[in-house]
Amino acid sequence: MGNSGGSLTTRSAAGLRGLMESAGFTEVEDGKSPAEGWQVADFAEYGRRSVADLVRGTGAPAILVSFLDSDVAFVEAVTPGGGTWEALLNRAMADDYGIPLDRFPVEAAAREALAWATAAGLTPDEELLGQALTGSAAFAEELSSLLFVALGLPGRS
Repeated sequence: MGNSGGSLTTRSAAGLRGLMESAGFTEVEDGKSPAEGWQVADFAEYGRRSVADLVRGTGAPAILVSFLDSDVAFVEAVTPGGGTWEALLNRAMADDYGIPLDRFPVEAAAREALAWATAAGLTPDEELLGQALTGSAAFAEELSSLLFVALGLPGRS
């Protein structure tokens, strides 16, 4: 059992790998561009303030999804204006791992995710967002894909 890395998606034209490494991400792979203006890069590990530091450096919104054995996903998103939210995907499996679900309230995450998406210039789908935040799947990656669609992130299905 262990962390299996994750991915970071941001709206930035800057070279992502160097910025991520400067913000405390390790083993960053070269980024991909799922849609114009957006970049995605995979990483092995990150620090407690890595996402906020990256957003401060780029001035662009970012969302991170980190996986625990493909069973559970932790989500952290930040906007340049200081908007943040966190979520837990695959809650039933997270409960089996002993992760305290009360640290990740669904209603607050949904409300904050909608605000984040709007601030990022996206068009979120509230119903799909609820499904992503409360659903169960064999692999947490399935729920993260649903989350990206729900947030309106272009090319991240």
